[in-house]
Amino acid sequence: MPVASPQPRYTPEQYFALERKAEYKSEFVNGMIIAMAGVSRSHSLIVVNLARVVGLQLVGRPCEAHVSDMRVKVSPTGLYTYPDLAAVCGEAFFDDEHTDTLLNPSVIVEVLSPSTEAYDRGEKFAHYRRLESLREYVLVSQDKVRVESYVRQGTQWLLTEASSLDDTVRLESIGCDLVLRDIYDKVQFTERGEEAVPEQGVVPTS
Repeated sequence: MPVASPQPRYTPEQYFALERKAEYKSEFVNGMIIAMAGVSRSHSLIVVNLARVVGLQLVGRPCEAHVSDMRVKVSPTGLYTYPDLAAVCGEAFFDDEHTDTLLNPSVIVEVLSPSTEAYDRGEKFAHYRRLESLREYVLVSQDKVRVESYVRQGTQWLLTEASSLDDTVRLESIGCDLVLRDIYDKVQFTERGEEAVPEQGVVPTS
């Protein structure tokens, strides 16, 4: 029986050399380069809506927001990844002179996909929690109206869930409001289901 060849390991420098020439984006963690999958129409619409809603509220303020072309480095764990949206108020710090790898996001938003939801909720969130700058982590469902906001409070993360188009999620760290009706504009659901009652809970930090 043939033995599978071990996956090659790369250094961050090798990753950057490949990534900055590549036609598609890849994550990097533990020496592994992981190609990112494409997105659905709903996913794309939500990301554009988020960029518009947040971007307009940051006009004229010392803040900036970036969509998934901006890479984020989690320095304590060595993860390089592309959040759907990352924002920071105050001075933005970058990994090098290319200014294509953000080090200190205050807010990260991920739009959940069937293939990445478990990762975004679990291992990826464990990486993100190691970012000292991160104050809020937001998960947006694409197949139903639901936005989950995790807010850092000391060593814990407080979860608030919004599930009505009339709800608003406040991003305190950057002074922005996400009205669900706006971020789900033009998104169609095959099965809406009943709107859930907002819930709260606490997630311990790692």
